[in-house]
Order: sequence, then structure tokens, then C-alpha cells
Amino acid sequence: MSTEEIINSALKLAPEERFELIDRVLHSLDRPDPEIDRIWIEEAERRLAAYRAGEAKGVPAEDIFGDF
Repeated sequence: MSTEEIINSALKLAPEERFELIDRVLHSLDRPDPEIDRIWIEEAERRLAAYRAGEAKGVPAEDIFGDF
């Protein structure tokens, strides 16, 4: 079955079935990489230590996102 045939078949599904299909396909792509997780943990710890040492300042969420 070609990609186009799969898409056409998927578009005939009920909305809740399409959502389930999308959810399952997206989750199949989400393969956590322990090395990337380790790097982000180290970065988060470095930033927190810098903040606690007064070497970095926080920015209020309103300044970043505006009024929610």
C-alpha cells in the first residue's frame, strides 16, 4: 500500500480514529535518547547552579509570553 493510499484511507476514518492513528504514529517516532537526556540534565543543573550563585537572573514569564 502506498503512502497516498494510506493517507486516503486514514482520511475516511472517524475523527477519534484519526486522532488515535496520529497519536500512535507520533509515539512510534519518539525514541528517547539517553545521551541527549543526560546533556539536558547537566545543562539544567548548570543553569540552576548559576542562578543560585547569582550569576544568572530569572526572567518573568509575562516578559517572555506576554499576557496568557
